[in-house]
Amino acid sequence: MQLLHLEDSPLDHDLVCRALSKQGINCEVTRVETLEALEQAATTRRFDAVLADYRLGGFTALDAWETLQKLPSSPPIVLVSGAIGETAAVEAIQLGFSDYVLKHSLHKLAHVVQRAIELQQNRLDKEHATLQLAWSEKRLAELTEHLQQAIEQERAAIAREIHDDIGGALAAIKFDLAWIQRHHDDAPTHQRLETASTMLQQAIGASQRIMRNLRPAILDQGLEAALEWLVQEFEKRTGIETLGLISPIQNTISKPVELTAYRTAQEALTNISKHAQCTTVRVELSDLGQNLMLEVTDNGRGMQPSDHDKPASFGIRGLRERARNVGGWLDVSSATGAGTSITLTIPLQDPESCPEPDKAAA
Repeated sequence: MQLLHLEDSPLDHDLVCRALSKQGINCEVTRVETLEALEQAATTRRFDAVLADYRLGGFTALDAWETLQKLPSSPPIVLVSGAIGETAAVEAIQLGFSDYVLKHSLHKLAHVVQRAIELQQNRLDKEHATLQLAWSEKRLAELTEHLQQAIEQERAAIAREIHDDIGGALAAIKFDLAWIQRHHDDAPTHQRLETASTMLQQAIGASQRIMRNLRPAILDQGLEAALEWLVQEFEKRTGIETLGLISPIQNTISKPVELTAYRTAQEALTNISKHAQCTTVRVELSDLGQNLMLEVTDNGRGMQPSDHDKPASFGIRGLRERARNVGGWLDVSSATGAGTSITLTIPLQDPESCPEPDKAAA
């Protein structure tokens, strides 16, 4: 154990060394008398702890504390003083000293020093764990953002393939059916053609619906138009009365923010159709001050607190990560039998500070 002893009395230094030796502490104790020597020793060597007398020539242990705090890593400091008042001792402990021992009670010194070193190590371990956790959370957020971008890119790519390949093939089949219908007059053939045409039209409608869900082209016309279309489609598909209160957005909104708001509304409406058992839904969009706010509210059965913590429940967690990726946050308010309200809030930035939208996702 390496100890640094700030003491201007060689006799007192010897007493401290003997007390530590008698108590079974195997240590090397280096004595310094001035603040300059203290700083130099603590800078050039690593010490497990510092023992400091309270009053020295022209300065006190409080000055030594300030000197050590300037260093990148400061060891724990234990006061070892012959006469220190209770007020001074309390002040030192509040400042950050680990403990204090009176010189006539040196039989306690070994225990105090060991405890100070253990507490210091625990504190360092906790700081290290906190840094590691922060780093892990940062990496997780980066991974989540990357996955969201990859998902949007994949959705856009699938929508293009459906439009170009499947859409083109269905259109060609439609023309062929029309040609066959023009060149055959018998009733059975016409009946089969009518059935095929109906099924084909359903397939075309399904492919168009899938494309719109993957990446609605109307989003290029702005968030307000996209949300109004989403509200109308939701009401048409589910039969649930849906009110859209879409205020014109006065602020400039980046593409990532638009996409986050749209996907939040889309996911919220999907959850409502699956779980809410409601009769009315309200979708409200506004830009109050410098914040974009989206609120989706239903009058359904509400959510239990345990619903948020289900192992496979990633909907709300995914929306929160989406919001965090653009600097916003998501609030969920719900009560059993009183419906659920999901509110997305995103602080709006200046156009110059907004990140460039991902072209592939757009």
